[in-house]
Amino acid sequence: MRTDPSPGKLPAREHLPATDADTPVLDVVIPVYNEDKDLQPCVLRLHEHLERTFPYAFRITVADNASTDSTSRVAEVLAAEIPEVRSFRLEQKGRGRALRAVWSASDAPVLAYMDVDLSTDLNALLPLVAPLISGHSDLAIGSRLSRSSRVVRGAKREFLSRSYNLILRGSLQARFSDAQCGFKAIRRDVAQALLPLVEDTGWFFDTEMLVLAERAGLRIHEVPVDWVDDPDSTVHLVKTATDDLKGVWRVGRALATGSLPLDRLARPFGDDPRDRDLTDVPGGLARRLVGFCVVGGLSTLFYLLLYSACRSFAGAQTANALALLVSAVANTAANRRLTFGVRGRSGAVRHQAQGLIVFGIGLALTSGSLAALKAASSDPSHSTELAVLIAANLAATVLRFLLFRAWVFPDRRDEGTSHVVVSHRPASYGPAPHAPVAPHGPVSQVPAPHGHAAHDQAPYDTTQFRACEAADRTWGDSTMQLQAMRPHDHDPRNAR
Repeated sequence: MRTDPSPGKLPAREHLPATDADTPVLDVVIPVYNEDKDLQPCVLRLHEHLERTFPYAFRITVADNASTDSTSRVAEVLAAEIPEVRSFRLEQKGRGRALRAVWSASDAPVLAYMDVDLSTDLNALLPLVAPLISGHSDLAIGSRLSRSSRVVRGAKREFLSRSYNLILRGSLQARFSDAQCGFKAIRRDVAQALLPLVEDTGWFFDTEMLVLAERAGLRIHEVPVDWVDDPDSTVHLVKTATDDLKGVWRVGRALATGSLPLDRLARPFGDDPRDRDLTDVPGGLARRLVGFCVVGGLSTLFYLLLYSACRSFAGAQTANALALLVSAVANTAANRRLTFGVRGRSGAVRHQAQGLIVFGIGLALTSGSLAALKAASSDPSHSTELAVLIAANLAATVLRFLLFRAWVFPDRRDEGTSHVVVSHRPASYGPAPHAPVAPHGPVSQVPAPHGHAAHDQAPYDTTQFRACEAADRTWGDSTMQLQAMRPHDHDPRNAR
């Protein structure tokens, strides 16, 4: 799993402002591998549709990832004949690698991709990108599993698709409905921050990107699509399914250990300019309270089981102390990760120490309750002891939540607002500094990103280059820079 530092916290979403009609607003990428027969009809049909229906300037980029047939020559001919078409050649296979390469080099503020078979009806393209242009959403996906979608495909593909999405919901708590539909879009500023965290270079690229975006609190818009299965598809279902399951395990493990800095993808509170100046806004109080109650309920059950086990060989006070100590350590660790969203190992020892102090308060409450029960009855029954302990633990739980929220895991968002500098340019959505603008007229290649050795060539070199290297090692067209970070910046206390 990639852990490269992303450019920084994203600015608030804004509607893309009107600008020069010749500046591309949308860059549609078509990743291809040995598709020399289908490529030309696909590009011509997509170009005609965009010219007829899309109200902004656009670009179509053919991303040829290591084809061994004449696909690259077909792409070059299309780029030479149609001004809005570019060709892009990679020397390594992988749909994810191709998308990362083209999206990182593009100057368009909205980036999309679709499969070359055009199984998805193109009438869904404008609804797909409209929420990104308006500033409403960060990513958009086509969904074949929506109730209003119309889909024609075989039973085997239907079963595999629905099973895969059930696996994502059960293992990664994904809430989006269709991870595999080859019809997606993303805002360029979001891509610059999100793609460095995505490791996969193949078919799992989409799923990993969506899961990380959702976990970071980014907004994903879903569009019902009409979709007709391509019977000549070259996708190997068994190998793809195996690789996807491996990817689910890898991403799930990374999320469980908190090794990804997803807090750097957080948006400011609200999109209304009045909201951005608000201070002391509660950080997800309702969600944290629900999470704390769930963790508390499980911890109480764990505590009671431990107490019953320890009571068989120890007295009531000793059994209570042992059970409460073990359950308190587990409770602090669970609340740290699940309720208050603190990831990584930084500060874990301090949090456990503070949690033990809170445990001492709980121990005093429960031990005092047992002492009072002993004073009232010389030989109370085991069920009476449990009832008293449950009541005492409820009181201790309320106090624990207040102490956790105010002392152990306080919301420090106000302290962290000065260490990120965002070079956001609301007046233009043109290319970032150092990112060359495409010339008007036929071209056959996306310019090499800034920072790669190829930047010494002519600005609009039409020769092919190894774009995969630039995609894997440079992100030079970022519009955001970070100043030196303070130590606690690696220990986010933001539930998002």
